[in-house]
Amino acid sequence: MTYVILSSKMGFYHTDISDDVRPCETYDYVFCGQKKAKFVIARLLREGKLRVVDETPPVVTTEVPSKFLPRFQTIEAARQQLQDLVRFGSMDTVLEKQP
Repeated sequence: MTYVILSSKMGFYHTDISDDVRPCETYDYVFCGQKKAKFVIARLLREGKLRVVDETPPVVTTEVPSKFLPRFQTIEAARQQLQDLVRFGSMDTVLEKQP
């Protein structure tokens, strides 16, 4: 299996879930007590395109081929990468797993 990390930043952009991926885990990224982003670890079912929607005017939609996304062979490797992405020394950062 192959996993990818999808991201969305509230008020700026969001990544739509397509039939080409199956969401496995969702995390909120909290910085200094404020929710800043959402990350979804998803299993890549097949090559395809993921839609990224820019939420700031003018709204622009971009389709990104999945072949350009970093891939992880295990969900544990994707989790570790996500932890590495959000860690900034001693700054107040938290990943909150959603049910």
